[in-house]
Amino acid sequence: MERIALFPGSFDPITRGHHEIINKGLGLFDKIVVGVGINAGKKTLFSVEDRLRIITELFEHEPRISVLPYQTLTVKFCKEIGANFILRGLRSGLDFEYEQSIAFANKELDESIETVFLLSSPSYSNISSTIVRDIIVNNGDYSKFVPKGFKI
Repeated sequence: MERIALFPGSFDPITRGHHEIINKGLGLFDKIVVGVGINAGKKTLFSVEDRLRIITELFEHEPRISVLPYQTLTVKFCKEIGANFILRGLRSGLDFEYEQSIAFANKELDESIETVFLLSSPSYSNISSTIVRDIIVNNGDYSKFVPKGFKI
């Protein structure tokens, strides 16, 4: 059975931390689907199309990674794409508490889908998409916080 993981998020924008978790996940899974969540109620800096393009370009060399948009419950999307796992990255204890409650809810919705947590490197623990967006909007140098090859 192929081990397929969904790595869900808004990725507005993708950060070095996200990039690291995806690459770590390649050691555990046969395929990773980066699911770019569409939330009409959430104001984003980058359009869905731009986020899909940016992430696809970053991983164009890796055939085991695909990038897809989705606008449904994460566990439902897992079923649609054949994923048995949800991959999540943790930067801190606060992330764990938040992610644990989501993982428990997802398990209640579909007990066949397992959430796997991977820790980010300490050097990425302070990076969040919110901070990177703020730097971009204020014309700061965001290059230290996004993956090499990131193109707006």
